[in-house]
Amino acid sequence: MSDEQKVKGPASYFPSIEKTYGQPVSHWLGLLDGMTGKKHMEMVAALKSEHGLGHGHANALVAYWRAQQA
Repeated sequence: MSDEQKVKGPASYFPSIEKTYGQPVSHWLGLLDGMTGKKHMEMVAALKSEHGLGHGHANALVAYWRAQQA
């Protein structure tokens, strides 16, 4: 795979997130849709405490979700 084809940024975590937690990324993004109005770290904290995600995975999902909302 060339450097131009490598996934970079928050989306680079997606394969690991799906493998680790057994849910597609769309599942997690859907949960974030229900948290509109919360701050970035509030969303990260909710994914960690309510769904058991690690900090890096939760942060990557929130960063990606927020970038898509802009």
